[in-house]
Amino acid sequence: MVKQCSYNVTRFLRRCCENWKMLSLLLNVLWVVLGGLPMALAWWLAALICAASIIGLPWARSCWVIGKFSLWPFGSRAVNRRDLNGRGDLGTGLLGLLGNVVWFLVAGWWLALGHLSSALACFVTIIGIPFGIQHIKLALIAFTPVGMTVIHKR
Repeated sequence: MVKQCSYNVTRFLRRCCENWKMLSLLLNVLWVVLGGLPMALAWWLAALICAASIIGLPWARSCWVIGKFSLWPFGSRAVNRRDLNGRGDLGTGLLGLLGNVVWFLVAGWWLALGHLSSALACFVTIIGIPFGIQHIKLALIAFTPVGMTVIHKR
């Protein structure tokens, strides 16, 4: 009896994970088709501009990672590396804070404004609400991308 119950629970959990993967895939495809691509391209343009100078390379790396997340956000989440690893590094310490302040003044508020305007457009319909929420999350990340990394939910 116990063996049968544990088998049913395991089968149920596998089915839920498969359903979550399918839902995540569907949401990501809708996201790209319905407007996620322009914001990802904006992040990658910012990465190219930052990479044009040696000084902007730390921001270029952050822009590239967040740009990939902006293209395919469902099923992943952005976290601070300090929270993930339990210890600080170059991007999560004082230099990371300084980098985020410079980033905000130069380009962060433009990307955040783009995500907020996209969120407002998504909130017009009921179907667009999850996409609008995701744009708001990305707008918050746009303020301080240095020290962030993207992990996949499992």
